[in-house]
Amino acid sequence: MAKQRIEIKKLLILTLGILGLNLVLVRAATRPEFSVVISPARISPGMSARLIVASDTEISEVSLEIKCQKKDGQRAKLNLVKRGGGPPFWQWWQITGLVFGRYQLDISIGRKVIYSRIIEISPIQLSTSESSQFWPAEKGWDAAEERIYSAWIEALFKEATEKDSWPDLNSVLSDAKRNFLYNHLGRSEDDHLKLQPDCADLPFVLRGYFAWKNRLPFGFHQCSRGSLSHAPICDRWLTNELPAGQADEIQKFSRLMRKVMDTVHSGTARTELISESSDYYPVPLSRNSLRPGVVFADPYGHTLVLVRWESQTDGQPGELLAVDAQPDGTIGIKRFWKGNFVFVTENVVGQPGFKASRPIVEIDHQLKLMSNQEIQNSPDYGNFSLEQLNLSPEEFYDRLERLINPEPLDPETALRDLYQALYEQLLVRIESVEIGEKFMRDHPGQIIPMPSGVAVFLAGGAWEDYSTPNRDLRLLIAMDTIEEFPDKVYRHPERYKVKKSETLDQLKSRLQELSSRLATQLSITYTRSDGSSWTLSLKEILARKEAFEMAYNPNDGVEIRWGAPEGSEEISTCHRHAPPTQRREMERLRVWFKKRLHPPT
Repeated sequence: MAKQRIEIKKLLILTLGILGLNLVLVRAATRPEFSVVISPARISPGMSARLIVASDTEISEVSLEIKCQKKDGQRAKLNLVKRGGGPPFWQWWQITGLVFGRYQLDISIGRKVIYSRIIEISPIQLSTSESSQFWPAEKGWDAAEERIYSAWIEALFKEATEKDSWPDLNSVLSDAKRNFLYNHLGRSEDDHLKLQPDCADLPFVLRGYFAWKNRLPFGFHQCSRGSLSHAPICDRWLTNELPAGQADEIQKFSRLMRKVMDTVHSGTARTELISESSDYYPVPLSRNSLRPGVVFADPYGHTLVLVRWESQTDGQPGELLAVDAQPDGTIGIKRFWKGNFVFVTENVVGQPGFKASRPIVEIDHQLKLMSNQEIQNSPDYGNFSLEQLNLSPEEFYDRLERLINPEPLDPETALRDLYQALYEQLLVRIESVEIGEKFMRDHPGQIIPMPSGVAVFLAGGAWEDYSTPNRDLRLLIAMDTIEEFPDKVYRHPERYKVKKSETLDQLKSRLQELSSRLATQLSITYTRSDGSSWTLSLKEILARKEAFEMAYNPNDGVEIRWGAPEGSEEISTCHRHAPPTQRREMERLRVWFKKRLHPPT
């Protein structure tokens, strides 16, 4: 498939081809290149429409005008809904006042019109013909589509913070104020979907949903789980152009996403960085490459999808935010730090790091994954990189921290930010533990079977849904990060704003005192077995690190899962304990928690 990017005319034909609307005129321009999409794909009189404009460079000077070609020249109304980035930088406009007829949309920079098109407004007539495929791909992925994809991901979670979570992905996609592709196909399709991916599935379901709406190709591999001796290997490739069976379009999409959720697993994202049969490829650790939609593959099988950057200011550290899914289907926002993004390269299965979805193009009417060399040589991409391959964890975190906070941080502000991150991680744990408690209340007397050995970190079913071994391991790493911070500043003062009048010993002592105060001031409250509330300060929680090595079993009462000491008033309401055989197995596995390492799985 020829590369369509150099001329904006070609770029926009690709971007807007799904709309079935007439493209009349595109005036050439060099940079910045724009991606433009209008949703829904077909517009009838009286409907409002969404116009998305995205660019690799800031687009604050862009002006838009949409005018009816009737003699009266009636103009539709354009209102800016939200903006974000970047890169890519994007704007979401709402178009209202559309009546029957033809409209001309002009996009200008200054006085120069860089893009024009005609939009036909007429009664919608949905096609009744159904493809034998899940959906037909009408074009391949390129820079224009990737810009809109990144803008779409960021728009979904634009205002979200770490305090936000949702019971499932549907709760986000069915919100027309977040999802500019809501009902894009005009079939009320978002009212009939039920999507509950876990962490490994989430990047694929997001990518698949976007591809379905925009008639782009989509695929995923069946992969092995790998071992310490070899990384996961992918073989059979499944795509949207396979026979789908008899069903309507919405049912077909749901069927393919069900196949994704049955096929993709924790090893899928941990393939070797150099692998060309993987659904992912590694990207540079740069601000331009780490865009919304890029995936972080954790060495222990967790995956997160980047959604937004928050820039560093004089009084506030920067943030890199991602979304992840849990086995119970809930999704939430996570910030980049050691407590959420674990990067270890020794004694792990496969190779972790930041990876992008491998682009799929169409050549001679056949779908094809781009090779690493093709990605690197492509003017649409050019971002294949192995720089993460030989990085130590310290180097990795240092690179990312410098991207997130280019200027030296005030150490007190940085420490407060770490405590806030830990606090928010604990709030998420409250929800996770309570979901398990609800299950146990609804199934009195039931014992959830505990897998044997390292399968404790991997198994499916009720154990995966309600236990928290992987999350608690990350929580322990987060606690260590908090406690080690004063020493980190002492070792690397060049990364922080250090007062000239203060020695490093004095600074370390001041940070330790601040840490003690913050640990006392911040607290969380959970609900005990009898329905009463119990409050724990972060100081108490930090003192219970050893207890959290054995707090992940949903068969234990909630008090045990929060590390309540034996004989304490706190534990007096607890009347549920995991079977002795499970406790013995947990003791045997405890070494991994003490080492802060995930067993190879």
